[in-house]
Amino acid sequence: MKKLLFLTILAIWSNLLLAQAPQDTIEIKKNVFVQIGKFLRPKQLLKITKTNPEALKFMQKARKNNTSAIILGAIGGYGIGLSLGGLAVGIKMNWQIFGIGAGLTAASIPFYLGYDKNAKTAVIIYNQGLQKTGYRKVRWESTVNSNGIGIKAKF
Repeated sequence: MKKLLFLTILAIWSNLLLAQAPQDTIEIKKNVFVQIGKFLRPKQLLKITKTNPEALKFMQKARKNNTSAIILGAIGGYGIGLSLGGLAVGIKMNWQIFGIGAGLTAASIPFYLGYDKNAKTAVIIYNQGLQKTGYRKVRWESTVNSNGIGIKAKF
């Protein structure tokens, strides 16, 4: 009776314990990447995906696109702001600077979309890689053989 009670308690506890610590996936919420409740920047995503070579390849493309989008968007926004700011204080509107700024801002959009697409692909590949190496549930089976009655754990 003591052995049966011990085996039952052992079976319950071993089912609750994990052989490996579960790895945290990265969630995508409204174009924002979140892991363990913390928002991730592109640099942090790049660092996290280094463990998965395929995800890293997509994240490196995404980071290049993000850098290009930021540079073009900032220069374009400066041109637009300079023109509109001058107009607000009474200086004549400079349509050339405004047009160049608007053009650069528009040119940054495809780079941002490329970042978004590649980063999401990298996160999906990274998360799939975690599932392959993650925790597998223990299945308990009762067996009867020449050695007697027993319980078998399958991983």
